[in-house]
Amino acid sequence: MNSTIFTKVRLLGAETEWTFESTSENATQRLGILLAKQLEPGTVIALNGNLGAGKTRLVQAVAEAMGVDRSTVSSPTFVLIQEYQGRLPLYHFDTYRLKDTDEFLELGADDLLYSDGVCLIEWADKVAEVLPRDLLQINIEHISETSRTFHFQGQGPRSINIVNALKREDPSCSR
Repeated sequence: MNSTIFTKVRLLGAETEWTFESTSENATQRLGILLAKQLEPGTVIALNGNLGAGKTRLVQAVAEAMGVDRSTVSSPTFVLIQEYQGRLPLYHFDTYRLKDTDEFLELGADDLLYSDGVCLIEWADKVAEVLPRDLLQINIEHISETSRTFHFQGQGPRSINIVNALKREDPSCSR
């Protein structure tokens, strides 16, 4: 069986969505650890949610699990992109203040999106038209002071595999 056919067959039985309910910072930290274990070179994660939803907090948890000092990870709102060295290079974008996708591409985003690192993009819906097709979407809902709901959606073979791996790792947190 050639690899293209195998990929299509594998994806037919795959679930593309998963939801994680976090009721504490510790639960969000655990989610970041689980997610970090699944990341490989070239993974792109689109993070969306209102101000204060927890996008940067999830990035901090992922970065720490990949060997980055959490205290060095902050929202790149004014610098637009931060690079961290961990198990893999991490590129943390914040597109909130960008006018359009051209500005995003002028940052050199194209090179980073297709690099051997992992890209985590806050406010990714603002640049969705230029993101890779294989993309892990995470929409974060602010429920209360300590509660968040993380909605995962895989949009390609790599990201669907991540969603399914997360379900296997922590099935008690899915619905």
